[in-house]
Amino acid sequence: MEGIEKLQSSALRGVPHGFLGRRGGVSTGIHAGLNVGLGSDDNPAAIAENRDIARNAILPGAKLCTLFQIHSADVVTVTGPSHVCDGGDRPRADAMVTDKPGCLLGILTADCTPILFADKEAGVVGAAHAGWKGAISGVGEATVSAMERLGADRSRTVAAIGPCIAQKSYEVDESFFRRFTEEDNDNERFFADGQQGHYQFDLEGYNAARLAAAGITTVECLGEDTYSQEERFFSYRLSRHRGEPDYGRQISMIGLPA
Repeated sequence: MEGIEKLQSSALRGVPHGFLGRRGGVSTGIHAGLNVGLGSDDNPAAIAENRDIARNAILPGAKLCTLFQIHSADVVTVTGPSHVCDGGDRPRADAMVTDKPGCLLGILTADCTPILFADKEAGVVGAAHAGWKGAISGVGEATVSAMERLGADRSRTVAAIGPCIAQKSYEVDESFFRRFTEEDNDNERFFADGQQGHYQFDLEGYNAARLAAAGITTVECLGEDTYSQEERFFSYRLSRHRGEPDYGRQISMIGLPA
């Protein structure tokens, strides 16, 4: 698709998937590019066209399934192409799994971590939105468990972590630090010293470590920082730092061909 930047994972080779950024698309202004966020203040017609462009860049003809994301560990099982989780009636959750062909699972982010999963042998895929709240609540592990209920095996399941805010760009305060270290003292390793009373948090590394601890032996991190690459990605934090009234969202997708 001309103008679209589609990042892919070698771990997911052979499975239709992609981490799309903001390049391409028809939105303008502060949403310029491939904004797919239904919750943004962008022109609804532009959002709908962008979502069609995004879907066709990964799995033309598939049914795009998305969620009303709430920073939880809740997972939805998509039961088939007729189970279209899109538009105004999207389920409130932060991850999806399916074993049904013709379904394209889409996770929206703008600094939070998109994670795509696949057990190629079982024909089961998953997608999760893992910001810090979802990650510490176990959304990654919950997605793996939901995939297993469809016949996946975590020893075969691979995961790819897409563009998210990098440690160098993610300053947090003392209370944030204590929330994680009180959960597990070993979590201190995901924090580097920042300005006085602040730390730099490694959200990507934290998610990867949680997946490894859950038995996922192949976890590929793309290592792309959403905050520092405004021409490539939307960033909630950057928009807030600039005092902008709204921000766009990018989409990461995985599915099974019909």
